[in-house]
Amino acid sequence: MLINCVAYEGGKKLADIQPSEIHSYVDRRECFVWVAMFEPTAEEVAAMQAEFNLHELAVEDARHGHQRPKIEEFGDLLFAVLQIVEVVGDELNVGEVDVFVGRNYVLSIRSRTQLGFLGVRARCEREPELLQHGAGYVLYAITDAVVDRYFPVLDALEVELEQIETRIFAGQNNRAIIEALYSLKQKLMTLKHATSPLLEAIGKLYGGRVPYQCSRLQEYFRDIYDHLVRLNQSIESQREMVTTAISVNLSLLTIQENEVTKRLAACAALVAVPTLIAGVYGMNFKNIPELDWAFGYPLAVGMMAAIDIYLFYRFRKSKWL
Repeated sequence: MLINCVAYEGGKKLADIQPSEIHSYVDRRECFVWVAMFEPTAEEVAAMQAEFNLHELAVEDARHGHQRPKIEEFGDLLFAVLQIVEVVGDELNVGEVDVFVGRNYVLSIRSRTQLGFLGVRARCEREPELLQHGAGYVLYAITDAVVDRYFPVLDALEVELEQIETRIFAGQNNRAIIEALYSLKQKLMTLKHATSPLLEAIGKLYGGRVPYQCSRLQEYFRDIYDHLVRLNQSIESQREMVTTAISVNLSLLTIQENEVTKRLAACAALVAVPTLIAGVYGMNFKNIPELDWAFGYPLAVGMMAAIDIYLFYRFRKSKWL
């Protein structure tokens, strides 16, 4: 559906207009139109394609969705695909916004996310000296908002990692911890898939041959690039920490198994000594020493008890029991 359709001139808002009026404003030299849509129908996309003369390949990508983050040029059209990542419960939801930027228009199509850009529009309208740069500044503002939303997601994943680390050293269920660590690693990979390709794409907007829409905004896009570099470094650091946490958890599991093995070995030794003595005196040979001795039985039991007490003392001292 259509969220809003607004005409701007000289960095100031002219009016909210109807889609049928777009052509009359786009034809003005110092004017541009910003159209925002949320999960539009095929007919609505086709109407915008006809209105702005959008390239068929770009429209096809926007219609199908699930695209890799990218920025492409189609003649006078700049087409950007951005992924919006948000925390929903214990999972990450990945939405998408496709932005068509022409000389005198901006068309943004948002899908699979409820996070809109009304705040971005309000910010742009509060900065007329920047908004007068036209459609290129709107692309910057949308991209900057999307990138800024990655930081709270990364912070939430960092908190989740700290909670898992607390569980590791609290001796909780190791299988559940490993599953939680792998789930966290997948979330970090999801976030990386959203930021890493965008790093390369934004690099084209401030260095080398810059599209004319962004020619006066290179320092702003360089600022976004710096944020993305910091994001990717933080994501890589957290992925390494998750890998380390998995190794630590497995090491603790091995140590725990060794402790169990030592305890079982100690218990086996305590049982083996009485079994050995009882086995010797239980043999059915006629001439076993002390077989007819009146103190043979108490002596054998006493030996069993004395040796077991000594072994128990040694095992406790060595912390095997």
